[in-house]
Amino acid sequence: MTTPFTQPADGLGFTPPFAVDEPERHTLPFVFNTGHSGSVYPPAFLKGSRLDALSLRRSEDAHVERLFDFVGGLGAPLLRANFPRAYLDVNREPYELDPRMFDGRLPPFANTRSMRVAGGLGTVPRVVADGQEIYAGRLPVDEAVARIEGLYKPYHRALRGLIQRTARQFGHCILIDCHSMPSSSLGREVEKADFVLGDRFGTACAPALTEAFEAQFRARGFKVVRNKPYAGGFITEHYGEPNLGRHALQIEINRGLYMNEASLAITPGFFDLVDTLRAVIGAVAGEAVDLTPRRIAAE
Repeated sequence: MTTPFTQPADGLGFTPPFAVDEPERHTLPFVFNTGHSGSVYPPAFLKGSRLDALSLRRSEDAHVERLFDFVGGLGAPLLRANFPRAYLDVNREPYELDPRMFDGRLPPFANTRSMRVAGGLGTVPRVVADGQEIYAGRLPVDEAVARIEGLYKPYHRALRGLIQRTARQFGHCILIDCHSMPSSSLGREVEKADFVLGDRFGTACAPALTEAFEAQFRARGFKVVRNKPYAGGFITEHYGEPNLGRHALQIEINRGLYMNEASLAITPGFFDLVDTLRAVIGAVAGEAVDLTPRRIAAE
């Protein structure tokens, strides 16, 4: 069952802006999130961009929501964005903004000095993933505020609600933040990585959970790297509270496994990858994974 969230954002051109694909019965203590796979581009946004639609789409985690579409059948909900990452990035702080992008003064509480803002990849991005400038001119500050208040905050309310509901039902919650990575972004040390698992260097989830996913992927012949070059973004860091029984793990998938990175078309490997993900998640869910946070003994 799909639950849409239309009320806050129809004025921005999304119907719905995001949705929760609910299982018939929520039987696993998991929540899945795909916040970067949205592919609905408002005409006004396209008109105001200096880039063509395909260039804008290169910032998407294209097709990731389809890769994880099966999780409802396993008994877990999937939250997915319809708005694109190039328009609004929910894996950032709510007001992580570059003042050079806007006409007008940003709110005094905006974070204008983060590394992500410096790189052009704030809450309202300045560039797409390959560094090309998105906009032909400056945006009104009110436009950024409207996107954050109308899309970002409702999205995070929905995600927080799913996590709280799951934790109440099962006593704990495992959030899987689902992403994909361009093969060209991998440095020499992880040149052939198929999956990068990000747990904020062990602070966002119980280490046994990361270990369980890594072991399952490796058992199927895949190369797995932890935290390099992706340790997890705002969502993993913000919602990962293992001491409270709330665990967050980011999974980055090499796009070369399932799509043509130039055209964004899926390849035959897409269907094999779906089978792999289903098997891995099912296996981890069936294990008695120790979710007790490891504590450093006092010296």
